Parts: sequence; C-alpha cells; structure tokens
Amino acid sequence: MNFASFFIYCVIVTATPGPTNIMILSTVHNYSPKKAMEFSYGAVIAFCLLLSASALLNSVLLTVIPKILPVMQVIGSVYMAYLAYQIYKMDTAKSAADQTAASTFLKGFLMQFVNPKVILFTMTVFPSFILPYYTKPGILVLFVLCITCIGFLAFVTWVLFGTIFKEFLQKHQKFANIILAAFLVYSAVSLSLQGIHA
Repeated sequence: MNFASFFIYCVIVTATPGPTNIMILSTVHNYSPKKAMEFSYGAVIAFCLLLSASALLNSVLLTVIPKILPVMQVIGSVYMAYLAYQIYKMDTAKSAADQTAASTFLKGFLMQFVNPKVILFTMTVFPSFILPYYTKPGILVLFVLCITCIGFLAFVTWVLFGTIFKEFLQKHQKFANIILAAFLVYSAVSLSLQGIHA
C-alpha cells in the first residue's frame, strides 16, 4: 500500500473547500466557533459512520450506490442550494434564540449523508487504497479511525481559519455571505457533475 498517496488523498479531499467546510466557515463568520464545532461534531460522526459502512459493506455499496447515486445527487444539490440561501440571508445581529437554529449537531450529521463529496470519497478510499492490501476487521477499524481523525482535523482547521479572520469577515458580512453561498452552490453543481461522470 502506498501510504503517502493514501494520506495525501485523504487530506486533500477533507481539507479542500466543500459543502461541510464552507458551512463551518460560514457558521464561525455569522455565529461563533462554538456553534461551528457543534456542527463539526455531527459531521465527523456521520463521516465515521459512512466510512465504517464502506469498509464493512464495500462490495454491497459498490453495486447499490451507483444505482441510487443520481437520486442522492439531486437531493444533495437541492439541500446545498437551500444551505446557500440560508448563508446568503444570515444576519449577525440575530438573537441568541435564532443562533441556536443556525448550524446544529443534527444539521452537521445529516449533511454528510447528502454530500456527494463525502459519499464519493467513502466509496473510493477503501477499494482504491486499503482493501487490496488489508481485509482484517481490526485493521479496517484502525483505518476508519485514522481517516475520521484526518477529517476532524480538517474541520477544526476551518473553524480556526474562520476564527482568525472573523473580524475581517464580519466587517464585510454581506459580501462574505454572498461569496460563501456562491461557493456552496458551485460545490453542489460541480460535485453532482463529478458524480455523474464518475
């Protein structure tokens, strides 16, 4: 197994801008790092579950997912467009009660199941890098935990990035929200197209 390629693939996929990372940045910008971490906890648990499903049921997933991927892409794209609209209309002057509905643990958890980037990653990482060399359950569990940690560190990096630049982003709030919303729409469209051509 080429561990360098495996590690680079995991880092690039989890750390580059995607729907989850953009939502984390937007939550830090419009609300707080604490809310962004709450969202991240939900996202990382769902990420771990998807990785576990891919590791344990890989042969089943490879035959079932291609059949339902177009439906997942439509649902995911619509959901991401909705999130983009929510980002666009966010206002930092909201009350604390409004803030609790911003980006919750549950939203972070559910988003991973309609995120084409995550679905495609979990479908490819095991058959491409791990299963040709390792098949013992204990080893697969270690790989699931390793990839989950990489994902969690990527999410925390986006929280830190948002915290460092929060003052600047808040100074240009509407512009920042428009840019983040546009990135999310772009992610939805490009990931859906990538999944169709995969």
